[in-house]
Amino acid sequence: MIFLSVVTSLALFSASCEPSAKEPINKNSIMTDETIPVGKKLDTATFGTGCFWCTEAVFQELKGVVKATSGYTGGHVANPSYEEVCTGTTGHAESLQVIYDPAVITFDELLEVFWEAHDPTSLNRQGNDVGTQYRSAIFWLDEAQKKTAEESKRAVEAQLKKKVVTEIVAATQFWDAEDYHQDFYKKNPGRYYSYRAGCGRDARLREVWGDKAGHSAVH
Repeated sequence: MIFLSVVTSLALFSASCEPSAKEPINKNSIMTDETIPVGKKLDTATFGTGCFWCTEAVFQELKGVVKATSGYTGGHVANPSYEEVCTGTTGHAESLQVIYDPAVITFDELLEVFWEAHDPTSLNRQGNDVGTQYRSAIFWLDEAQKKTAEESKRAVEAQLKKKVVTEIVAATQFWDAEDYHQDFYKKNPGRYYSYRAGCGRDARLREVWGDKAGHSAVH
């Protein structure tokens, strides 16, 4: 996998697999919902990385990402609430739907960020968050995404020398999470920092990725 670094004023994190001369992906300073040119071709990627509070900002800050929305997918209940998903009975995973410009950032590059922003080796768990709603997953939208995701997963397994438990499954209905979950780290910084410090996620990332874990928390 190529070298990838994410540079942000919030010092989010650096993702790296193997060195390369590729230019780093920098903070999103090109597009917003209001500045997307008419007719611009955008793509969608959907990822399950455990608690969406912990990875929303990581993807939002990537250059070429127009929007990252926290939500629920992969379940069997229509329009589930956060409380319902938390029971683990609806089948949903806490997920991020990422809208991006493929001319600026590729699906492969998003996958590099995806892998190192969470622990893909723990089944239904991220730090102290346990349950199927916290599972690692890639919800593919077409055969090209499916193939790329499968190849990327094999590469990560070879790199970590561990079994990667990430599901690679066809995307189903994505339900936006409640408004108070969107941009949670900005709206509720105190609660976010307290949660992040106590959930054990960062310690686990260092165990899995070592120095490559970087800083996926918002500081």
